[in-house]
Amino acid sequence: MIDTIFFDIGGTILDESREFETWADWLGVPRHTFSAVFGAVVARGLDYQETFRVFRPDFDLEAERERRGAADKPESFGEADLYPDARSCLTALKAQGLFVGLAGNQPAHAEALLHALDLPVDVIGTSHGWGVAKPSPAFFERVVREGGGDASSILYVGDRPDNDARPAMRAGMRACLVRRGPWGHILDLPAVAERCLFRVDSLDELPHLVAEHNATST
Repeated sequence: MIDTIFFDIGGTILDESREFETWADWLGVPRHTFSAVFGAVVARGLDYQETFRVFRPDFDLEAERERRGAADKPESFGEADLYPDARSCLTALKAQGLFVGLAGNQPAHAEALLHALDLPVDVIGTSHGWGVAKPSPAFFERVVREGGGDASSILYVGDRPDNDARPAMRAGMRACLVRRGPWGHILDLPAVAERCLFRVDSLDELPHLVAEHNATST
């Protein structure tokens, strides 16, 4: 049975479209150009930060975040940036009596913003707070510990086959891929996708799938 569900954050419950639009504006690059280059970087399986370096070869993400903050234009997100199905999905899973958490690669400032959303979750973990980032095995080992220690009872939900599903399954968890965002639509790894317990186009599908799975597992 599935007792615990952890969700990736960016691209899974949080729509990052506006964030990347503000980065294009900050760099002085047309948004459609930035988006096109971003898609090409994702398709090649490269680190998304290579997108920035196409336009500014010496780009350093953390240093640039500090500059944006100093200019009173820091990265930010709120309720409007949640995918429309995110809160309702989390609420429905909690109603099934499941332990629900968030765990993703996020910078320092994101933790306070996530807590401010007051989402119906039991724990929020970030790469900054945990001191380790996906797809490191240590990140997913931490997910297992936070989720009670039994990897086989944990489902990890994410949009990326490379950073989410594959390392989660290697850690002994089950995985669900949600098809949205750049990685969900562009990065196709059939060998990974075929091993996932679920593949969905919307988080609205997940509560029913989990309830059905648990009902047939008893």
